Amino acid sequence: MATSEHPEEAAETGGQMTFFEHLVELRKRIISSLIAIAIGAFVGVYIGKYVINYVTHPMLKALSDAHLEPKLIYTHPAGYFNLIITLGIYIGIVLASPVVLYQIWLFVAPALYKHERSAITGFLFSTVFLFLGGIAFGYFVTLPYILKFLVSFQGPVVPMISINEYFDLTLLILLGLGLVFELPILVFFLSLFGIVTPKFLWKNIRYAILIIAIVAAVITPTPDAMTMLIFMAPMIGLYFVGIAVSAMVVRKKERQLAAAAEAR
Repeated sequence: MATSEHPEEAAETGGQMTFFEHLVELRKRIISSLIAIAIGAFVGVYIGKYVINYVTHPMLKALSDAHLEPKLIYTHPAGYFNLIITLGIYIGIVLASPVVLYQIWLFVAPALYKHERSAITGFLFSTVFLFLGGIAFGYFVTLPYILKFLVSFQGPVVPMISINEYFDLTLLILLGLGLVFELPILVFFLSLFGIVTPKFLWKNIRYAILIIAIVAAVITPTPDAMTMLIFMAPMIGLYFVGIAVSAMVVRKKERQLAAAAEAR
């Protein structure tokens, strides 16, 4: 019989619940998560009218810098109200995310060994940190430049920008960059399952840059090269971070295999 790489795991009894007990536990965690999201949405709707000032600031500044009237409009009687509700729901999801992640943790933790719990905790923290980092990069760097470029085209017409359409554009950019910043997490799992290695990633870096350029060209909402480069820069940086993450995963797996071989 093979010896465990972690002797203390032999005393752990995680994952002993029956299938029905797992379903009951899952139901409990889902209900708790939905309650947290509902409370968060209620708070989000309440503060949405204040947060909307931060959301519209980049657009109003771009219009002002272009010597245009800094105002946004809505074309439906319930347009602004619907925007506040929608924004409140998104804020509620963000506010409730720590509770939701904690509920996920409570559901999976009993079935994990101690070292696996530490790994999952780090994974959850890194996922949230990278996603928020992508949103921050989009709001402070990418969005202002894109809006400045879009309103720079002036002629015999003036822009009359709908707040709802502007919100859709902003949401697309921020969520898109939030997901793009999860690239190191993707590389982590691919390396964990042996699909990629740091050597493979480094060897194929030219193809990776080509793919990144294509992705940036697709998701960039404007046709200018500078905006595409602004999208590409963090993606290339994250690719190099992914190489470092892959190297750490591979080294750890090699050490574990060596320790297991010595234990036999």
